[in-house]
Amino acid sequence: MAWLKRDHPEQAAGEEEQGGEGPASVEMADMKQEEISHPPMDQLQGLEYCIDSNPSWGEAIALGFQHYILCLGTAVMIPTLLVPLMGGNAHDKAKVVQTILFVTGINTMLQTLFGTRLPTIIGGSYAFVIPVISIIKDPSLSQITDDHTRFIMTMRAIQGALIISSCIQIILGYSQLWGICSRFFSPLGMVPVVALVGLGLFERGFPVIGRCVEIGLPMLVLFVALSQYLKHVQVRHFPILERFSVLISIALVWVYAHILTASGTYKHTSLLTQINCRTDRANLITSADWIDIPYPLQWGPPTFSADHAFGMMAAVVVSLIESTGAFKAAARLASATPPPPYVLSRGIGWQGIGLLFDGLFGTGTGSTVSVENIGLLGSTRIGSRRVIQISAGFMIFFSILGRFGALFASIPFTMFAAIYCVMFGYVGAVGLSFMQFTNMNSMRNLFIIGISLFLGISIPEYFFRYTMSALHGPAHTRAGWFNDYINTIFSSPPTVGLIVAVVLDNTLEVREAARDRGMPWWARFRTFRGDSRNEEFYTLPFNLNRFFPPS
Repeated sequence: MAWLKRDHPEQAAGEEEQGGEGPASVEMADMKQEEISHPPMDQLQGLEYCIDSNPSWGEAIALGFQHYILCLGTAVMIPTLLVPLMGGNAHDKAKVVQTILFVTGINTMLQTLFGTRLPTIIGGSYAFVIPVISIIKDPSLSQITDDHTRFIMTMRAIQGALIISSCIQIILGYSQLWGICSRFFSPLGMVPVVALVGLGLFERGFPVIGRCVEIGLPMLVLFVALSQYLKHVQVRHFPILERFSVLISIALVWVYAHILTASGTYKHTSLLTQINCRTDRANLITSADWIDIPYPLQWGPPTFSADHAFGMMAAVVVSLIESTGAFKAAARLASATPPPPYVLSRGIGWQGIGLLFDGLFGTGTGSTVSVENIGLLGSTRIGSRRVIQISAGFMIFFSILGRFGALFASIPFTMFAAIYCVMFGYVGAVGLSFMQFTNMNSMRNLFIIGISLFLGISIPEYFFRYTMSALHGPAHTRAGWFNDYINTIFSSPPTVGLIVAVVLDNTLEVREAARDRGMPWWARFRTFRGDSRNEEFYTLPFNLNRFFPPS
């Protein structure tokens, strides 16, 4: 394969070692370079700024603010769901939202500086909802009559569970155990995992838009029009619509939604419609303090329970797997090389530290990589690390200025759902793009990808529908921690996809399928120094690699 030897010598050498050239290889060798229109690429092309290149300071600040606005959806929705169940009032919810944003800023800054160094935001995770609700329903807590006391005691129990369970990611990360495990991940095995990181979140897309179509659908259409059809419109040679389509769309539709609210459109509608459509239902602005700095143990000393901790560990495992797929997607959308196992382990270790901070500060949930913000890297075609660090600064700043930050946090979630339809789709497509490194004419590969994608969507959907109808998960034994384990693990599409894909990929005709799996493509990324570009993207700042030499 002449073109392959010239452009990708490592791949050509790997293929020659594994059986030489078959008829298809000879046929491709006879083709001219220009006839092979879409050769596989381990770095995504077409980005304006990659991970270590930066736009101007003014543009970077505006882009950072855009990332901050986008991450508000999850930061508001999780407390909106959980705090009332815990017995908290509007002021408690506002304070939890502030705490989540503050800790998200800290965790994001640490991850981009010392973790994987990829442009990823470490925000709240829905994976922790099941074990958190299990803690809320604990009889020792649910029987407390005073709502505020029940909220405080429940928050302390959640804090204790998060602090203990964070040790899993810290140990797996800093011991390099997760890096060793990731050596069994081939491009084929990562296709369903990364794809389901985005596609598995479909419930937060159009089903939410359907709750307020008159706001959600215009938002979706406007965002697609600005970011794709009008992206070449420039102001002074600057593609303003492509870069800031999220900000422009939200601003216009937010004004439109406020007009509908002020005109009394929703005055006689159902409570569910008002919650999803009105711009004055969040109740955050009047409930938040003007200035409030979140601090560790602000809810009091954590309480520790073995049952709560064991149940929470399942969510930590899910967060670990989802973040691994998200890191792979972020590397591609930032035009970086696939993160080596050492870098993945380092990132997971720092994410474990982030979970520890979640427990200490009392966010009410754990954290993981924000999928929607990864999608925004592709939408803006800017994968700059500096932009994400500026966004982390906005999170910390606006979480301290409570009421000012609450103004932006009052955006109806339906508008975020419209943006998620595009952002989650971007991440799902990135997962599918890993198929270019594999042989998709192999029946083995078609079987593995097909069944892992199908089960990765079908099994969590079964768990979701069962829970909605029976008000408890399919696992419903007397052992609460066991129920949380099963219900949490199998409610996560990327986790189910990884279990099915990686097991099949490493047990089914492995010796004959190394080339078909795409392993020669990723061989040089299995060590930190296997490719010179790894040092450019993933070396620690301040010359810290002298003290923590990569392996």
